[in-house]
Amino acid sequence: MAKKRKKKLNSRFVGLIFMGVALAMLLVVGREVMTTLRLRAQMAEAKAELAKMQEENEMLVQEKAKLQDPDYVESYARSNYMFSKDGEQIFFLPDKKDTDK
Repeated sequence: MAKKRKKKLNSRFVGLIFMGVALAMLLVVGREVMTTLRLRAQMAEAKAELAKMQEENEMLVQEKAKLQDPDYVESYARSNYMFSKDGEQIFFLPDKKDTDK
């Protein structure tokens, strides 16, 4: 009888140890899964930012190429900074938004 009791107690103790080890492993795996998910989200954000930066870079490269053309520079300055040629007058016209009211 004592041997059975001792054997039963030992098997319960071993079972508890295995359950504890399994629980610890599950916690470690859970942390790793959470870390992986967080890193994937960060990577997605970084890829989106990279795409945005590449698009902006392409636009700036195109603008740089345009600014090499003297005719474009003159047209840009005239439209954005209201530069005029000698003897030319500039008139300000109201926007369509202002006339619709």
